[in-house]
Amino acid sequence: MPTVAVVGAQWGDEGKGKVVDALAAEAEVVVRYQGGNNAGHTVMVGDRTFKLRLIPSGILYPGTLCVIGNGAVVNPLVLLQEIEGLQAQGVDTGGLRVSDRAHVIMPYHEILDRLEEGARGSRAIGTTGLGIGPCYVDKAARLGLRVAELVDPDAFRARLEEILPLKNRMLECLYGHRPLTVEEIMEAYAPAAERLRPLVTDTGALLRQAIAEGRRVLFEGAQGTLLDVDHGTYPYVTSSSASAGGIASGAGVSPRAIEKVLGVVKAYTTRVGGGPFPTELKGEEGDILRREGKEFGTVTGRPRRCGWFDVVATRYAARLNGLTDLAILKLDVLSPFDEVKIAVGYRVDGEVIDRIPARLDLMASAEPVWETLPGWRQDLTGIREWNRLPRAAQQYVRRIEELVEVPVAMVSVGPRRDETIQLRPLF
Repeated sequence: MPTVAVVGAQWGDEGKGKVVDALAAEAEVVVRYQGGNNAGHTVMVGDRTFKLRLIPSGILYPGTLCVIGNGAVVNPLVLLQEIEGLQAQGVDTGGLRVSDRAHVIMPYHEILDRLEEGARGSRAIGTTGLGIGPCYVDKAARLGLRVAELVDPDAFRARLEEILPLKNRMLECLYGHRPLTVEEIMEAYAPAAERLRPLVTDTGALLRQAIAEGRRVLFEGAQGTLLDVDHGTYPYVTSSSASAGGIASGAGVSPRAIEKVLGVVKAYTTRVGGGPFPTELKGEEGDILRREGKEFGTVTGRPRRCGWFDVVATRYAARLNGLTDLAILKLDVLSPFDEVKIAVGYRVDGEVIDRIPARLDLMASAEPVWETLPGWRQDLTGIREWNRLPRAAQQYVRRIEELVEVPVAMVSVGPRRDETIQLRPLF
């Protein structure tokens, strides 16, 4: 049962797209099991850059079956645009399949997302405004519209006529927004639905069969563990289960089908939007990390908040996900520093703790307890073998491995596909 799951072990943006792209060379099936087009994966192949938002990164390998699972939410207009963009770059998208049970992001979801975020004022979460949260809200409230209905015009209209009056009441009465009509939504979505229909299937059955046949399956997470709706720094989280626990329900497979779980982290830490961030650097050091790491959102272009590596948060993610392996990315970004730091604990109300507090106010007041290590001041991007890394860089990686208590399988020293050092096989 050769299955590997890739999950973010920080606040997202860890570089999972590059890791999935590397592993997809060996995989036969790649699965996206949660999130929507609010998550972006950037993959560099030679001099070409691919920015993926919903389609699994395995799409760049011809012949690979790429699945958008039922736990994801799908904006059909964005998905079609992404397919066309890849085809224009010469990518074969024939292997893409979309779950008939995935929920559809509707125009009113995007409108409500922006209106609700604006109403929060200074307490805004920092959502992308793309309708992901409201779509998941409707899924839980039994007001959702699924892909199986989207691609059947009669079912689509019937479901829309049932839901839209409720949504219009919210738009008009709460926010003074004009009501939407069934016809305008049908007109906007029907052409996309028609083109997506051949891709729609029972992907859960497809995946269960692939696993039973012993095919190599790779599960691709979006966002990160600390943004998980249950286990992240709530309420500054995403709306889906971004941890490994979301795979079984989001892909429609048994939990026993997951053999290895690879946690992806940067050699430092970043976060987008609001919420507590104990290791955040707001001065020159943070600016260096942002500049050297090109820390701007794939989807929104927003500058990311940057800070030193947080062992407390990463060890929490490791235990929650049951990580079997760790991938450390962007080690090269730390090269300008004479010293590098790791947060090995938090000081909260005068007490040193090694856990993530559930209460937001305690997490927001946490002060990191630092461990300082020597830097290496050497360009790493041309290095492809572990023993050629500077000794200080090796020590830094091994110290993270020791503190997180998970073996490191992969180290990245640049953004390109080939700028990776493999230490342990995964498939």
